[in-house]
Amino acid sequence: MTRSAILLAALLAGSLAAGSAALAQSGHNGHGAPAQPKVLYYKNPMGLPDTSPVPKKDPMGMDYVPVYEGEDTASGTVTISPDKVQKLGVRTDAVTRRAIARPVRAVGTVQVDERRLFVVAPKFEAWIENLLVDTTGAPVRKGQPLMEVYSPELVLAQQEYLVARKSGGGDLAEASLQRLRNFDVPEEEIERLRRTGKASRTLTLRAAAGGVVLEKAAVKGMRFMPGETLYRIADLSGVWLIADVFEQDLGFVKPGQEADVTVNSLPGRAFSGKVGFVYPTLTAESRTGRVRIELPNADGLLRPNLYATVHLNADLGAGAELAVPESALLDTGRRQAVLVEVGEGRYEPREVKAGARADGFVQISAGLDEGERVVVRANFLIDSESNLRAALGSFGGAQHQHQ
Repeated sequence: MTRSAILLAALLAGSLAAGSAALAQSGHNGHGAPAQPKVLYYKNPMGLPDTSPVPKKDPMGMDYVPVYEGEDTASGTVTISPDKVQKLGVRTDAVTRRAIARPVRAVGTVQVDERRLFVVAPKFEAWIENLLVDTTGAPVRKGQPLMEVYSPELVLAQQEYLVARKSGGGDLAEASLQRLRNFDVPEEEIERLRRTGKASRTLTLRAAAGGVVLEKAAVKGMRFMPGETLYRIADLSGVWLIADVFEQDLGFVKPGQEADVTVNSLPGRAFSGKVGFVYPTLTAESRTGRVRIELPNADGLLRPNLYATVHLNADLGAGAELAVPESALLDTGRRQAVLVEVGEGRYEPREVKAGARADGFVQISAGLDEGERVVVRANFLIDSESNLRAALGSFGGAQHQHQ
């Protein structure tokens, strides 16, 4: 027998032996007991986030439960048996679109509308000869006489006009009248001067607007200088409420929002207004920002410095946004997630981007679709039952690690 024939015979013998061994093994598996599934790892019997690659006992002496190949869920999805779902009281709710508003409550004080505040501050030097409105708090009407004053400057300007008119100096006469106008002498007084041809010794000062006298510095017989404030008068038919809104609520307050106001001194009464302005600064000590509420006050019940409470309903979006109940949101500290029901007792931890919260709901800007169902009750129990924290840790694509 040649050398090549000997080598070929040896190879054939080896192949036959290998084939016989394979057939024997196949026959054993086909007619004997089925092969045991492979154990992947062992999980804590109490559902705690703890696994082991080998059998072990927990501190109470209970055996860790084996998890076999095929039982472990993929992609972080967790499975709860129907009896445990019922036992845990798991409840789900649909992801819906809704317009939600955040209630904002603040306190503040009623103040004078700065646009309705007027002062009486003549532009000339004079003496008060007769004081017609002599008390603080007195109501005044527009055009109502306040005082009679004597001013040598005004008398001289009138006399200059009369002399110029008699001498035929039209330009000089007109300049004298313009000087009176510059002193805010009323047109009716100038017309009287033209008509009568006589200078008046005193001038009556009148209220430029109706309201209430807040401050009165004028005293009969006193001399005042140009620009000196004699009265401060406020029209209280409209007032401001300056409210102190906490820092965390300021972002939800916008001009034009409706506001409901109540005051302690008027129980049972409510006043409606609107946000007129949100001031751009913050009070460091109280961490509050000022918000101006504009209120009508035709009956005069809202008085300056009155303490009041304001209630606002701040809209949290231009329209309906995706939202879930607040109880559905799980916060790991680094991520926010919900448990999405995917059917047959399976729940998928889903990372979401949560927004504003109000009315027991939280807006979701990313991570969910309308109509999906999320766990709103017993989600923390599911966390314990199915090692949810490990599933949440795999969001970034990391594989489940066994210790």
